[in-house]
Amino acid sequence: MTEQEQQEAGTGTGAGVPGRVADGPAGDRLAQFEEQRGRLWAIAYRIMGTVTDADDAVQEAWLRWQALPGEQTVASPRGYLTTVVSRICYDLLGSARARRETYVGPWLPEPLLHGTGGPLPLGGAVPEGPGGPEDRVTLDESVGMALLTVLERLTPAERTAFILHDVFSVPFPEIAEAVGRTPDSVRQLASRARKRVRAESPRRTVDRAEHRRTVEAFLSAVMGGDFEALLSVLDPEVIWRSDGGGKVSAARRPVLGREKVARFVQGLVTRGAQREGLRVALAEVNGATGLVFVDPAGEQSGVFAFTVHAGQITEVDAVTNPDKLAHLDLDRL
Repeated sequence: MTEQEQQEAGTGTGAGVPGRVADGPAGDRLAQFEEQRGRLWAIAYRIMGTVTDADDAVQEAWLRWQALPGEQTVASPRGYLTTVVSRICYDLLGSARARRETYVGPWLPEPLLHGTGGPLPLGGAVPEGPGGPEDRVTLDESVGMALLTVLERLTPAERTAFILHDVFSVPFPEIAEAVGRTPDSVRQLASRARKRVRAESPRRTVDRAEHRRTVEAFLSAVMGGDFEALLSVLDPEVIWRSDGGGKVSAARRPVLGREKVARFVQGLVTRGAQREGLRVALAEVNGATGLVFVDPAGEQSGVFAFTVHAGQITEVDAVTNPDKLAHLDLDRL
């Protein structure tokens, strides 16, 4: 079972309470970690953008937690483990960025299905000074494919500071420990990241019902072969990104504009019609309605995430790289 599946099953959420590590049997230490597991995984996924890296980071955090001397006292397991997993992700992100620079085609995050990965604690310290509650990003927003894609443009330090402060309300001094900077430097990192996110995030609706209706209209137009209806649901400046990773056939450059995207989708439908038993279904993709298609023959499957504004689709992120879908049980769809 992956970390994602564990947290969806409800095995790792909770606010956490200060306590001693050493007192009591090893089971106490395990219980303290399990109480924070869901939150740790949520932080790791948002910093890394991949399920596999999030799983690895949480596992490494557990090993470090387990290896603490029996006599060592930790005032706040929640704070300690947040710092540990954030530092692990910060270190991993440097090498991950280097690999992503040589990636074949657009690099997109690994998608999550069926919501945002389970219930997560919203509590925490209130951000200080600039970047107050009105600037914070909700957990739902922070797991969306559109925002995760924008976060790829930040430096590892900016991304870590932004996620920890603006999403999880971690105080600047604690973030400073994770990234090896001063609190003032971290404050500047978070501010710089916030400005970039505001400037580069796509327009999007916050109305979940409107988002779903728009995706349903897209699916209806595609399946019905109605080209004019397809054009009407696409924004004039819509962007389609495909992540096949060089493993499967996919556009290696973003497709730009309503007409080009519509014709590109037509081509996908034509090729899909040649595959017997191809299944297409609506699904929750990173917290919002998206689409999943499954090829029973195992040749190619994919997950589509949509960004919607004013009843039209402004962005589509299509993940078809089989390595990025390996954690999903698509056969259940």
